Amino acid sequence: MMVTMRLNSCSSTNVEPQAINAKLHFLGSSDNHRKRLLKLPCSVPQPPNLLIFNSQQPQLFPPVDQSVAAIVFGDGSDSESRRRLYPLTKRRTEGAIPLAANYRLIDAVVSNCINSNINKIYALTQFNSTSLNLHLSRAYSGLFHGKQGFVEVIAAYQSLEHRGWFQGNADAIRRCLWVLEEYPVAEFLVLPGHHLYRMDYQKLIEAHRNSKADITIVALSGTRDPVYDNVSSTGIYVINRDTMSKLVNEYFTEANDFASELIPGAISIGMKVESYLFDGYWEDMRSVQAFYQANMECIKKSNMKYNFYDRDSPLYTMPRCLPPSIVSDAVISDSVIADGCILNKCKIKRTIVGMRTRIEDGAVIEDSVIMGSDIYQKEDDVQNIPIGIGENTQIRKAIIDKNARIGKNVKIINKDNVQEGDREANGYIVSGGIVVLLRGAQIADGTIL
Repeated sequence: MMVTMRLNSCSSTNVEPQAINAKLHFLGSSDNHRKRLLKLPCSVPQPPNLLIFNSQQPQLFPPVDQSVAAIVFGDGSDSESRRRLYPLTKRRTEGAIPLAANYRLIDAVVSNCINSNINKIYALTQFNSTSLNLHLSRAYSGLFHGKQGFVEVIAAYQSLEHRGWFQGNADAIRRCLWVLEEYPVAEFLVLPGHHLYRMDYQKLIEAHRNSKADITIVALSGTRDPVYDNVSSTGIYVINRDTMSKLVNEYFTEANDFASELIPGAISIGMKVESYLFDGYWEDMRSVQAFYQANMECIKKSNMKYNFYDRDSPLYTMPRCLPPSIVSDAVISDSVIADGCILNKCKIKRTIVGMRTRIEDGAVIEDSVIMGSDIYQKEDDVQNIPIGIGENTQIRKAIIDKNARIGKNVKIINKDNVQEGDREANGYIVSGGIVVLLRGAQIADGTIL
């Protein structure tokens, strides 16, 4: 659904940004779309009155594979977004976090682009970006062979004009615009790279063009929050090429962030800003618990909120040359097992088992996310505790990050029912009642957590 936001009186641009609650009137829409609140910060003294109406009939435009470039951010725009997924973000950025045994979070967004016929994709990365840069370069380097498409990684850099880190997503685009404008595209599609959802961006682009907007914001229209009338931004924007250049290089040259500075600024100077309502499943990975639940989606037999097995809109990732998993007298139910695993006489129930995971005899794993290993450990290279899960170990409702070394007779069961706990010095934390083992953690034989 396409709605238009029109500015009545919003002139000053030199005041402190403030949050506004502007009532939207959906003319001609259904009852459940009325009386919603759009929460957008606006750098103006008084909140603008926003008039919403149905968009015009579709017009003929060039195909998106020729006229749209996607800009994907590998991490959140601030330290808060990284903190909420800690310790999964201790050595990697949000977009690089493993998902559903086989993927990375950023794969969902890049796959949306590919399935929407958008084949010019720039990935702007900065914080803990080594693993993400490697994944993107390996996963998508040959995907567009012969189709003039690409996934190009632009890592944070210093130049004669700019020394230091990107200060936000708007600042990153300003500093990289000379690369982003290499192709004569008409619009930029700005995308956070750490959200899980499935969207046809072609419909979004079509709505943006038909309304002749300068900027279109994707907003949620679902009822995920207790306040059912809230409509919140997803951080996804369609911005005309010329509009982008003017915003970051002429009108707001010191602005660092889209949500708090550029979008309110665009409204304040009278640009046409519209809202595109998205009704589908959308998870912003706002916590360790949300990440855990998103993984649990892929083991459901029905009513999946996110279908990892959609044949019409596949989820792409890095191709790997791994052997099939070996299962030796194991009992497995309602679980997902990745390639290259070695599962001995163990019991696995409602669990995600990542690549190269080794689980020994007598182990019992329930309701957990096991991310697996980056390597196969050589028989003569055992460092006290081997990589994997040892004999007779019990794990329940836990997230085990990569390359963990869990000994024999260990119990990772949150025995004291702790909801929040920082035991990082011991190789784990507890978040929302979920025990999270750090990447490469070593848990000695007989330990009870």
